[in-house]
Amino acid sequence: MCGIAGILKRNAAVDDELLREMISTLGHRGPDGRGVFLDANVGLGHARLSIIDLEGGHQPMSAEGGTLWITFNGEIFNYLELRAELEKRGHRFTTRSDTEVILRLYLDKGEDCVLEMNGQWAFAIWDGRERKLFLSRDRFGVRPLFYTQVNGDFLFASEIKALFSCPEVKRDVDALGLDQIFTFWVTLPPRTAFEGILQLPPGHSLTLKNGELSVKQYWQPDFAAADQSATDSVEQKAEELLAIMEDAARIRLRSDVPVGAYLSGGIDSTFPPALIADIAPHRLPTFSVAFTDSEFDESMYQKEASDFLHTQHSAVRCSSEDIGRLFPEVIWHTEQPILRTAPAPLYLLSKLVRESGFKVVLTGEGSDEILGGYDIFKEAKIRRFWARQPSSKRRPLLLRRLYPYLEKIQQQPEAYLRSFFHVREEDLSSPFFSHLPRWELTARLKLFFSDRIKSQIAAYDGCAEMAEALPCCYGRWPQFCQAQYLESTQLLPGYILSSQGDRMAMANSVEGRYPFLDHRVSEFASKLHPSLKMHVLSEKYILKRAARSKIPASVLGRSKQPYRAPDGKSFFGTESPDYVEELLSLDKLKKSNIFQPGPVGKLVSKFKSGRDTTTKDNMALVGILSTELLVHRFLDAR
Repeated sequence: MCGIAGILKRNAAVDDELLREMISTLGHRGPDGRGVFLDANVGLGHARLSIIDLEGGHQPMSAEGGTLWITFNGEIFNYLELRAELEKRGHRFTTRSDTEVILRLYLDKGEDCVLEMNGQWAFAIWDGRERKLFLSRDRFGVRPLFYTQVNGDFLFASEIKALFSCPEVKRDVDALGLDQIFTFWVTLPPRTAFEGILQLPPGHSLTLKNGELSVKQYWQPDFAAADQSATDSVEQKAEELLAIMEDAARIRLRSDVPVGAYLSGGIDSTFPPALIADIAPHRLPTFSVAFTDSEFDESMYQKEASDFLHTQHSAVRCSSEDIGRLFPEVIWHTEQPILRTAPAPLYLLSKLVRESGFKVVLTGEGSDEILGGYDIFKEAKIRRFWARQPSSKRRPLLLRRLYPYLEKIQQQPEAYLRSFFHVREEDLSSPFFSHLPRWELTARLKLFFSDRIKSQIAAYDGCAEMAEALPCCYGRWPQFCQAQYLESTQLLPGYILSSQGDRMAMANSVEGRYPFLDHRVSEFASKLHPSLKMHVLSEKYILKRAARSKIPASVLGRSKQPYRAPDGKSFFGTESPDYVEELLSLDKLKKSNIFQPGPVGKLVSKFKSGRDTTTKDNMALVGILSTELLVHRFLDAR
């Protein structure tokens, strides 16, 4: 993994010092070396985390006598196969790197080169022959890529902080971006939390030539074939999935440095290490987070999985106080407000990995989205079941079974369940039926917004914008697959792979690799009938069948429990961090003018008093505090 940046000037030479400053802000992404290419009005920069071809993989890299240049962040896992095919077609290589494979593939296929690649990437190619800049981002958005335009000049980078190195780039929070985060948890690409800063959406490429900018989608999840017969052999499909996953894990071991794995104790994180146990050259190192608070701790399951797989296991213990202490650093790296503290322990985890001498880890992200593991999928299924008999007394009670780990849900009366998980007639026809309760709960947090922000978002409808961007065939997909699409194209890239994934790992110069996000796995799973992914209310049914001989029965039989961390209580108590009191003070809130000081003060008092708090209270506090930290770190400190 690396950090990349670049500038294309309209009619002037690139400022070498500015480009180097942009790259210096990305030093955490690439501590092993830096490089710059300058040619009149274009400049490419690179901060390197050396993983493949340690000696020959320096960037920016050129080909064709210096007419093509690339700066690349990521890994192309099928680069050996692509290289062999390119050599058959007459291409000659001077390095062993996957970076050169991209350049040669671009020479061979043009902008369609991305269709041949299996990997995770964000890269920019300067084609001097056509005076064209070509940018691309991987299918699921594992690797970030941001850009902006100032006075006709184009700037791009792996992270927004690099763009802010340019004094002409405006620094201001985007009110519509806030509206989206406080509804969907994420911004809708290309929007970000900052006004005028855009992100290249996952599965898209960008071309800039002769001042004309165009963005093109080259891939998206497609569930058009998911309605095929449910009589497909479960065993046959499980064997097919196992074969694809084995290869996906195998090629993600390609590295010139040692590879480890995260191990949370669930099926998602246990399966990839199990797949490579026989081919890993040594005892596989695995890493996990243990919590001092027993409500969140899963260390007993992690130990059980490690013992079964015979891994060399290490864990870092995380307390509420650790989360409070680390939170400003976490927001510096997320570069957007977040509604949960869950990224903070993952920051500690990647720090453990790096201090243990590792740069690369396999992780289990993507399994829930691709193979149907989330409670929100069950929830939607129960709500539709309930809708067939709206007056039923028993059907809504099934919702209690979804969240055995949430004590307060278990204690709620039937009337609350009916109110929160309501099924109105108009909801049944909504393309977002599965996600309406979550979004409506989150949207209530906007009551804390200041009058200034409320006026800016008054005429805006985020759901309408999202609806306009849905694929034309979305309405013909099975309803289960519609929910999968929403998770895999919004929350997955915008939060799971970003705030919890790339940003927390790369903060400590660690690269995450995701076998479940091999596009072959996604394309295979998208053709499965929904009943093979969720059998009645048994999630990831086909994965459990595929994994039977690979992981412990106790892991297979565990009830789904999402990764969680202590939220609001991390910021109050005897060791309350000083920044909390300062940023949530009346003066600071008035100055930023994003939230109403009065309601925020009452919320803070509720936490300080030790009274019971709700999920909404916790999301509100974390969302408000992270937003104020964003303002403090990126706007006030300019």
